[in-house]
Amino acid sequence: MAALTAGVWLLVASDAVRYVWTAAAVTLSGLVLNFFRDPERVTPEGEDLVIAPADGTVVLIKELFEPEYLGGEAVQMSIFMSPLNVHVNRFPISGVIRHYRYIRGQFIPAFQEKSSERNERTHIGVEDNGYRVLLKQIAGTVARRIVAEVTLEQRATRGERFGMIKFGSRLDVIVPRRSAIRVRLRDRVVAGETVLAAYGPGGSGGEGAVITTLSKGGKM
Repeated sequence: MAALTAGVWLLVASDAVRYVWTAAAVTLSGLVLNFFRDPERVTPEGEDLVIAPADGTVVLIKELFEPEYLGGEAVQMSIFMSPLNVHVNRFPISGVIRHYRYIRGQFIPAFQEKSSERNERTHIGVEDNGYRVLLKQIAGTVARRIVAEVTLEQRATRGERFGMIKFGSRLDVIVPRRSAIRVRLRDRVVAGETVLAAYGPGGSGGEGAVITTLSKGGKM
């Protein structure tokens, strides 16, 4: 009788283990499929707009001097992408790719400000009639694979896909100080659709445009 009872419990335990493993496999598959989804987006009409290159949350807006590509006073907007966000990256403006650099680095959490300078990343500079935007694709603690399908002198089209960062990461968008910033800290943005900034006559930006989303110290 004891042997029969033990056998029944063993069978129940085996079924429970199989159920747990099946549930785990289904959950993992669902997360992977969710991560690699690539929905179509409708990019806003109008010239001189800087569009969000990634889905996520704006975690930083600050003024800085950008020496590498812009060569002057600039504003950095940082978008943090959680593992649940779409991770396909899109060009923020139309123009020509004038700058590209890959940098090896650390893998500290991408939502930390210091990740912009310490983590593994790619720098991509796009120019539109003298207006320059620098993108930084930044790997995070989990995301250690950056994809950037770009080449120097390649034509970029606003809203067009160019790469991705896998499983949680961050993307910095650095624009000239004269740009008119259209987002605020903690805003949720959508790649290819949300307007981050404007410049020139068509976007109501241009020389002397006022940044209204920055408080004293460069953060909100």
